[in-house]
Amino acid sequence: MHIYADNAATTKMSRTAIEAMLPYMDKIYGNPSSLYTIGQEAKEALESARERIAVCLGCTPREITFTSGGSEADNQALLSAAAIGARKGKKHIISTAFEHHAILHTLKKLEKQGFEVELLDVHKNGLVTPEQVANAIREDTCLVTIMYANNEIGTVQPIAEIGAVCREKGVLFHTDAVQAAGHLPIDVVAQNIDMLSLSAHKFHGPKGCGVLYARRGIALTNVIEGGAQERGKRAGTENVPAIMGMAAALEESCDNMDSDNFRLAALRDRLIEGLDQIPYSELNGDREHRLPTNVNFCFEGIEGESLLLLLDDKGISASSGSACTSGSLDPSHVLLAIGRPHEVAHGSLRLTIGPDCDQEQIDYIIRSVEEVVTYLRNMSPFWRDLVTGKRPHVFAK
Repeated sequence: MHIYADNAATTKMSRTAIEAMLPYMDKIYGNPSSLYTIGQEAKEALESARERIAVCLGCTPREITFTSGGSEADNQALLSAAAIGARKGKKHIISTAFEHHAILHTLKKLEKQGFEVELLDVHKNGLVTPEQVANAIREDTCLVTIMYANNEIGTVQPIAEIGAVCREKGVLFHTDAVQAAGHLPIDVVAQNIDMLSLSAHKFHGPKGCGVLYARRGIALTNVIEGGAQERGKRAGTENVPAIMGMAAALEESCDNMDSDNFRLAALRDRLIEGLDQIPYSELNGDREHRLPTNVNFCFEGIEGESLLLLLDDKGISASSGSACTSGSLDPSHVLLAIGRPHEVAHGSLRLTIGPDCDQEQIDYIIRSVEEVVTYLRNMSPFWRDLVTGKRPHVFAK
């Protein structure tokens, strides 16, 4: 049995997305910037995809800019907001300590340019409150950027409420919605979102394709210079096949969202209940305010890399955190941000289920994780110290 349980890293492309792409690879393959017929056909397709994506987000087509993915969209959003703020003498930015590195690394870059970055503490349950944001906003605040749903622990933030605070204070609000798009309802107007980033391969579309939504009137700063594509704000010939696949995948995900989430949330809860029976383990992040596909646990006395390799031997593809930092030996910055100590953060497991998952697979995952955790603990001197009382347990059970 093979079980793919790492959908937060990437998803399998849907048949709908693949079929939507094919005509733009071998028939309507023109450059959408060209004036002849085959180019204009590609241009029409491009604009139809822009309109369809705009409907899914609740915005207008002109507010959609196509990018290479979530990381590029995050970079452009932050650099644009910073440039707008700098022109007004405002150089204070608010974010959180558990953002994706596309955000955190861009903020580091802006700090070197003289911006002051304030990272809000994240509560133990993986949530940030609107009150925290309101208390942090100053006269010189130019941007608040807080992710919609965390890529590691799956917690979903009160985006509409945070957006309302920012709107009232006159501060731009950006959200990294890479994990939320296609999985949670998004209405940028109702949720007071000024800028939003998404990536197609997180909702069964192709890799290397994404969107930056920017509310009308926000002047975007170019990250890539060159041609006049995307209204002069993102140079480079548009990847029409990928964009068509992204539009089809997002539409399909939004259309099926309610029924898929109802089924997947039940499987998620069954998985949480099963893993919670393993002694000295704890769920990371709030149990209620989380993605319907995400389960993240810490286990005392084990090391996450060994856990992943042994689960792979059993046919289970999982992760211990963000795929973008899988080569790092450091513990997850997300787990550290919610207060997990280093030795426990090293023993984390992220399982993100997808549409192919069923109850049989969930039960197999539970049995396999329990077997592997027991095996690793039995050969661990660190676990022996915990059992004999030489070291104190972090968890109460």
